[in-house]
Amino acid sequence: MAGKVKWVTDIEKSVLINNFEKRGWVQVTENEDWNFYWMSVQTIRNVFSVETGYRLSDDQIVNHFPNHYELTRKDLMVKNIKRYRKELEKEGSPLAEKDESGKYLYLDFVPVTYMLPADYNLFVEEFRKSPSSTWIMKPCGKAQGKGIFLINKLSQIKKWSRDSKTSSFLTQSTKEAYVISLYINNPLLIGGRKFDLRLYVLVSTYRPLRCYMYKLGFCRFCTVKYTPSTSELDNMFVHLTNVAIQKHGEDYNHIHGGKWTVHNLRLYLESTRGKEVASRLFDEIHWIIVQSLKAVAPVMNNDKHCFECYGYDIIIDDKLKPWLIEVNASPSLTSSTANDRILKYNLINDTLNIAVPNGEIPDCKWNKSPPKEVLGNYEVLYDEELAQGDGADRELRSRPGQSLGPRGGRSRDSGRTVLTTWK
Repeated sequence: MAGKVKWVTDIEKSVLINNFEKRGWVQVTENEDWNFYWMSVQTIRNVFSVETGYRLSDDQIVNHFPNHYELTRKDLMVKNIKRYRKELEKEGSPLAEKDESGKYLYLDFVPVTYMLPADYNLFVEEFRKSPSSTWIMKPCGKAQGKGIFLINKLSQIKKWSRDSKTSSFLTQSTKEAYVISLYINNPLLIGGRKFDLRLYVLVSTYRPLRCYMYKLGFCRFCTVKYTPSTSELDNMFVHLTNVAIQKHGEDYNHIHGGKWTVHNLRLYLESTRGKEVASRLFDEIHWIIVQSLKAVAPVMNNDKHCFECYGYDIIIDDKLKPWLIEVNASPSLTSSTANDRILKYNLINDTLNIAVPNGEIPDCKWNKSPPKEVLGNYEVLYDEELAQGDGADRELRSRPGQSLGPRGGRSRDSGRTVLTTWK
C-alpha cells in the first residue's frame, strides 16, 4: 500500500518520536486521519469507550488492547490467575496438581494476595495463621511505587482504613481498592541488596496467543542493603526497587542507575550457581509469563487493531524461585542513563518492526506472524498455532519433564513454549 504512515502520540518521549521520524513517518494530530497511535492508557480508555462510539478503520493500529487492565491492574491479574487455576483443576490438568497441604505445585507463582476491602475477613484469617509475617499493600491502579507500604500488625490496617477517611472497609470505593500480598521476605540478594527483573513481553494477538520475549531486560537494585528487620519496614529504599523511588536515595548512582542487564545476572548466576541452575530459572520465568498470558487470554478483547508491549516485574527468592509481582501496561520510556536510552530506543524499534511490518501503512487483516529476521532482540516466547499444529500438546502430556517449567517435574504445558533459552 502506497503512502507514508501517519502517526500520533500523547506520550512525548524521544525514544518514540526518534523511531517514528527515522522511518520517515508523518506526524499528524489525533483529529486528522492517522494510521498509528502510541497512546497512554487513559486515551485507550476513551478510544474504546461505548460513549465515544469511535470505530477504528483497517489501516489504524494502537499500542494497547481495550481491556489490558485484566492483566495490568494488580487485583484483576490475581483474580484471573486464580480463575485460570480453578479451570485447569476442573479439567484435571496436571498443571493444577497440589501438594499434601493443598498448595499448587506449579501454579504457585504469585504471592498469596487478597483484595481490600472485599477480602478483609479472609486476609485476617490468613494473617492470624502466621502473625509474624510481613505483608505489602499496593493501590490497585497506581504505578512507580506510589502509595505502597508494608505492614506486620493488623492494627496498621485499621489505622490505614481510618486514614483513608472511610468509616468502614465496606464504604471504600473501588478506586481506592488495594491489594495486600504476602511480602517475599527472603529475596535473592546480590551485594546484600534486593533487586527485581524488568522484562519486556510483546503480545501481537491473544487468540491465537502469540507473544515475544525481549532479550535485553534488566535488574533494578535497591540503593540500601536489605534487612528483614521490622524496624526498617518504612524504609522504601530497602524494599522497593522502582527507579521512581530509588533515584531519590543518597546512594543512587546516576551513571548505571542501579541497573544490571539480564545478561549480567545470568553470568553471575552461572558462575555462582552453575549453568544448569541458571537455565532452569530462566525457563521458569518464561513459563510463568506464558501462563499469566494464558490466564487472561479468554477475557481479553482481542481487537485486531491492537498489540501491546508489557513490562513484567519478577522477583527471585533465595531458593531461586521466581515470583510474578505485577505487569505494567505502560512500562517507563524515560531514560535514567545512556544505556537505558539505547535499550529503550531499540525496544521501540524492534516492537515497531513486528507491529508495523516493513513500516508500511497497517492492514488489520495481515498475518501477525513476522519472519524471524525482523524480530531484532525479540524471540518467540509462545505461538499457540505452532504449538497446536505440531501435536506438541499430546507429546508433552506423555513425556514427563520435557516442557519448560519449574523444577523439572511433570509435563506441565498444553502447547510448548517456543523460546530457546538465550545465552
